[in-house]
Amino acid sequence: MPDVNRRGLLIMGAAAPALAPALAGALPASAKVQTVAPPDPTEVVRLWPNGAPGGEGVTVVPIVPERSTDPAYRDRYAQYTTDPIMTVMRPDKPNGSAMLLIPGGGYRWAVLDKEGFDVARVFAASGTTCFILRYRLPADGWSAGADAPLQDAQRAIRLIRSRAGEFGVRTDRIAVLGASAGGHLAGLASARTDAAYAPVDAADAASLRPDLTVLMYPVATMADPHVHAGSRTHLLGETPSAERIAAYSLEKMNWNGAAPVFLLHAMDDVSVPVENSLMLLSTLKAATVKAEAHVFQEGGHGFGIRLIQGRPAAVWPELARAWAARLDFAL
Repeated sequence: MPDVNRRGLLIMGAAAPALAPALAGALPASAKVQTVAPPDPTEVVRLWPNGAPGGEGVTVVPIVPERSTDPAYRDRYAQYTTDPIMTVMRPDKPNGSAMLLIPGGGYRWAVLDKEGFDVARVFAASGTTCFILRYRLPADGWSAGADAPLQDAQRAIRLIRSRAGEFGVRTDRIAVLGASAGGHLAGLASARTDAAYAPVDAADAASLRPDLTVLMYPVATMADPHVHAGSRTHLLGETPSAERIAAYSLEKMNWNGAAPVFLLHAMDDVSVPVENSLMLLSTLKAATVKAEAHVFQEGGHGFGIRLIQGRPAAVWPELARAWAARLDFAL
């Protein structure tokens, strides 16, 4: 079977639990079968052995509400995280690549399934070892403020790289995928060369830079008129200065020497305008960063994997894989 067909079947297989309700609706009542969401992986890695840094003033209590009422899929979000973790999803046949997945949520929370577990299952199906990040949020009282999520992302990359042998991945094949505000965080992790925290153990001797970056409908700019206002407020506060806005706008950063970047966005995204990706693409071109962008006519915002089935943007995992393969990076 040609490789593209095999991968297409893998995508369909990974998405099957989410598609089941629609398929069941077309069957006679006697033929309907109850489906349930696949179980979560059980392997979890704590990021900080002695607690996350700068938490002396943190009083929030973590919650993980479930929004889905359909047993075929889950839709959880993590809010007020105090003990950041990575959930490891190991493939049946590892190809040596790793992917850190950073879900979005406007820096208010992190959606765990739609842009985390659901996406991870698709890439794990083709051999990538996936790590779903549950990160701290900037407005919860951490002394690092806006850099608290970045501390978690940088620490996660270093842990994956320093323990590459344990996870069965190559130290030079570590990708990061971020969606929406998670795309902003993934962009920070890709563009920033400075560590946002003091070393805590030997793992922090490893490089904090990803080898490949995938940004799904990313929050890029913190400036009007194309900013996602909620992300800016939760990251920088109600009235950030012009200097702070510029410092956290991805299109204003120095991307020289950054890893290759893959961008995808929908033209009809009314939450995070497509200009976020277009402005960032111009910056990447000026910095001679290898980059590819796919702009779909329709798709809206936050489509992940499940919500885009049957629409043109559903091909995005295959587009990302093909692009990565041209860079000798298996996804």
